[in-house]
Amino acid sequence: MARSVLRVSPLGLVPYPEALQVQHRCVRALKDDPAALVQGTLLLCEHPPVYTVGIRQGTYGGEQEGRLRGLGADFQRTDRGGLITFHGPGQLVCYPVLDLKRLRLSLRRYVCGLEGAILRLCHRIGVRGDRAKETGVWVRDCKLCAIGVHCSRHITSHGLALNCNTDLRWFEHIVPCGIVGKGVTSLTQELGREVTVDEIIPKFLDSFAEEFNCSLVFEENSTDRDWTVL
Repeated sequence: MARSVLRVSPLGLVPYPEALQVQHRCVRALKDDPAALVQGTLLLCEHPPVYTVGIRQGTYGGEQEGRLRGLGADFQRTDRGGLITFHGPGQLVCYPVLDLKRLRLSLRRYVCGLEGAILRLCHRIGVRGDRAKETGVWVRDCKLCAIGVHCSRHITSHGLALNCNTDLRWFEHIVPCGIVGKGVTSLTQELGREVTVDEIIPKFLDSFAEEFNCSLVFEENSTDRDWTVL
């Protein structure tokens, strides 16, 4: 069977609403042309500081929104799974917009695959990542990578956020993902050295390609052609 082909689209540092619009365009493109050669897109980016709430909004109403905005961060409500998390500089955010039907993946297998890609990455760089009963990738009782997805008519959006050299103090103002009694960590904290998003992107793409047995191609206007992809 031929390997699936996915497009890689690096967005750089981009406000959350703008990245959401790009996701919506990619979703529409897949739905309008389900037989396209490319079966999906990996949107890679970082965000200026923003708290995002998923469909399980919990206690994060107007008062809490105002409190978090007062810290200097944006606040956005979304249709992804999960509760609240933080995105900011130093965090690799990947939004895979994929046609699960064409990739022959169930939603559960897809989410497990996202975890698997990050676990492969952790193995590559010497971090002991693990799964837990809660979605995501963990190091001991601290979340390293948050995962929250949306799926409609087999097309995915939203995705994962991996802490590279993120300022973890932003997480102190929330209960990340609504999980009480557990913390957050970063690759920088675990390895004891500065680990940047730029350093991690090539390793992440290799790990993603291995986990999902796919080929990755870059957009024609991408300037990041030195990245190693399979």
